[in-house]
Amino acid sequence: MKTIKNLPKVENMLSSNMNSIPNQFIIKTKNAVIFQSYSTIIAVKSDNKIYLDKNSWDYSVTTGKYRNLFLGFDKKETEKQIKNGQIILTDLNE
Repeated sequence: MKTIKNLPKVENMLSSNMNSIPNQFIIKTKNAVIFQSYSTIIAVKSDNKIYLDKNSWDYSVTTGKYRNLFLGFDKKETEKQIKNGQIILTDLNE
């Protein structure tokens, strides 16, 4: 039987109490780590860059809470990094 390697791995995001958070997913691939909320990709970390979906990165308070957890910083820092070009806004859900 042929072995298939480097398949994506999907897991629920974990809270600070290490509980699974429903509908909030971390997807790990060979080249990226992706945060997906429900069926929408919100953020991607790849090649030392951060990409946010231009339409959904700040969709709701809940999305923002889990986006901040994924990124490791708050909305104010996110907006600063968008403004200075460190975070790239793009359509991640075409």
